[in-house]
Amino acid sequence: MGTHSHFRQIRDCVYEAPETASKGMRGPARIFADEDILSKAEEDGSLQQLLNTATLPGLVGAAMAMPDCHLGYGFPIGGVVATDARDGVVSPGGVGYDINCGVRLLRTPLVADEVKDFIGALADAIFRACPSGVGSRGSRTLSASELDDVLISGARWAVAQGYGVETDLENTEDRGALGTADPDVCSHTAKKRGQEQLGTLGAGNHFIEVDYVAKLHDDTTARLFGLTEGTIAIQIHCGSRGLGHQICTDSVSALQKTSRSFRYTPPDKQLACAPLASEEGERYLAAMAAAANYAWANRQVLTHGVRRSFHEVLGDAVEMEDISTVYDIAHNIARMETHEVDGRNVRVCVHRKGATRALPAGHPGVPERYRAAGQPVLVPGSMGTRSYVLAGNPDSLLLSLGSSSHGAGRLLSRKSSKKSEGGREVFERLSSKGIVVRTESFRGLAEERPEAYKDVDTVVSVIQRTGLARIVAELHPLAVVKG
Repeated sequence: MGTHSHFRQIRDCVYEAPETASKGMRGPARIFADEDILSKAEEDGSLQQLLNTATLPGLVGAAMAMPDCHLGYGFPIGGVVATDARDGVVSPGGVGYDINCGVRLLRTPLVADEVKDFIGALADAIFRACPSGVGSRGSRTLSASELDDVLISGARWAVAQGYGVETDLENTEDRGALGTADPDVCSHTAKKRGQEQLGTLGAGNHFIEVDYVAKLHDDTTARLFGLTEGTIAIQIHCGSRGLGHQICTDSVSALQKTSRSFRYTPPDKQLACAPLASEEGERYLAAMAAAANYAWANRQVLTHGVRRSFHEVLGDAVEMEDISTVYDIAHNIARMETHEVDGRNVRVCVHRKGATRALPAGHPGVPERYRAAGQPVLVPGSMGTRSYVLAGNPDSLLLSLGSSSHGAGRLLSRKSSKKSEGGREVFERLSSKGIVVRTESFRGLAEERPEAYKDVDTVVSVIQRTGLARIVAELHPLAVVKG
């Protein structure tokens, strides 16, 4: 019997399997999907991974998967799981290797029609200012003490160093830093990898994209977000680079031993975990927070590079301060939060892996300037397709612990994608559509071609139909800088 057969539709685009569906489950499993997404989740194994996550000790509510879900390490990418702060666990597989991979959206007053002739030059300037690719190095090598400051202060450090302004922090989750970070629990190897990579884009699915606001679906909310139809916007997608990857590697190794010591035998060794109250759990959360802070600082420094590039190419047509942060969201993170579950407030550790927060209007976690509309939710498409800006809805708290999708979600493995079309062919195809591409690797371009991902329109439609978030605006690409 396939895993698909255990799931029953409980409302539009919401399916749930009971805790009897698989051995050891401590609560139900829930996926936000249409029939096609549900079938693909079974085919790639992510539906079974979802059932596995429901076995975690201290599970609160349902283990969940967003409509962009696909196979990941332990957890499906797109997975959301909360565990009780008193007797629950934290699992590095529920955060992922690229800790605080996330997206920052910038707005500008520039009209797209007036900028199109400069798109190639802008892409070149961004490509120079924001180093990309495997092992890329930033323009500044941090001393050991400077790196510790970054790990503690995150984006605040970058702003203090002149890489941004106070409003960037106001429009960043957690103002760009988690207060639980402790550099002392990060390995020497992790720190070494982080010293030269601040302000770099990396490889894989990371990108900087110059878009234009093609369509507004909610004029009032778009106005509050500062988005105007026809103007230029920029997305920055990256994370904590080699430092975050090393911290996850170190933690998985340590916690695989810990899982055995507290009588939890996971159905998959990739679900290694530790009690939140244990020394091992606290060390992981402190190291994870340090990596998250590094990622926020990284996106802040990249923002400075984008601003400088626009001013360099366009001169007096745009000052650096004219390019402002709409919002910055984390995809891969675990946070302590309070949620209402079964009529009572519960303190929980929410794992979001390839998922973002989607907080509704009035929630204290939403920046004050957006509180009347709800938190901006950023859902980038795959290279060459449209992206979406949404806003959180009240149903997100009831259904998904205030969570939503983080993107289109992978459909093909990187290996399969490369077999289907070469990177140079992808480059030429996008160029023929008027999309400028700059990349360090044609191989990477083949791995990330648009067809390697799910249809972002379908994913966003499911988000809207379930009530997790509502569409505010569409962004269409003009230029893509890839690793």
